[in-house]
Amino acid sequence: MNKHSLSFEGIVEFVTVADAKGFSEAARRLNCSVSHVSRQVSRLEQRLGTALFARSTRSVKLTESGQQYYLQCQELVSGLSQANELVTRTQFDLQGTLRISMAGSFAEQFVAPALVEFAKCHPDLTVEVDFSSRRVNFVEDGFDFAIRYGRLQDSGLVARKLADRSLMAVASTEYLLENGEPTDPQALTKHSCLVTNNDTWMFEKEGREIPVKVSGRFRCNNANAIVDACKAGLGIGYMPKSSFKQSLAEGSLVPILTPFWTKNITSWVVYQNRRFLPLKARLAIDHLLNHFSEWRE
Repeated sequence: MNKHSLSFEGIVEFVTVADAKGFSEAARRLNCSVSHVSRQVSRLEQRLGTALFARSTRSVKLTESGQQYYLQCQELVSGLSQANELVTRTQFDLQGTLRISMAGSFAEQFVAPALVEFAKCHPDLTVEVDFSSRRVNFVEDGFDFAIRYGRLQDSGLVARKLADRSLMAVASTEYLLENGEPTDPQALTKHSCLVTNNDTWMFEKEGREIPVKVSGRFRCNNANAIVDACKAGLGIGYMPKSSFKQSLAEGSLVPILTPFWTKNITSWVVYQNRRFLPLKARLAIDHLLNHFSEWRE
């Protein structure tokens, strides 16, 4: 190919098939026929002189050449989409589907209502929220961004601070009367602890981290269930303060190990490290950052 044969025909279809991992799903996303998508991709392959997909009756996978071409074209299509949005953003409302992954009581109590506000302002936009703490692949799982808290492991993601929070250890009066109150984090190894996603709890003392491996007879990845178990006297809970706010106010739980709580556990908006984000995602993230700009736990 030379500069005189440069053409964008078929590139949008190619990138969509790669993202959707199939021609039928790509056609649905592009609101056109499967035959049109297949024809455009075939013409693109003919112009390039190479196969971009390895096709079978059950799957469609990128070839080595297709993978290299996709990495370049993905940015190209995203850039074109953003350019179109910048020119026409005042002429249309947000449309399509915005997909967000989040987990935890903070997300349930505070982030989800903020997204409801955003959805209300954009009646043509569908907002899908998936509550799961699993690590997501933004491309394969189709998420625009995620809400996470604590230390982030994936340096390939963009992380923007949403709010600073603190962890709190609590127990019911009933539990403490029966089992005694721990005076330091290491004493937790002799107590029943209510485990969420991590059985190594991190405490602090004079700037020094104190990790403690805990165990107990109730484990759950839902904060509300942990609160209920704690109130029922099943053990000690250690989660962000906001999870226990109501229970503390009504006196069903009491704080313990106060000098050792970990502070400044940050909640983040995280998304794929790429040059362009869809307008719907950028505006939703801006809405959340503005909403939580003065939030205090």
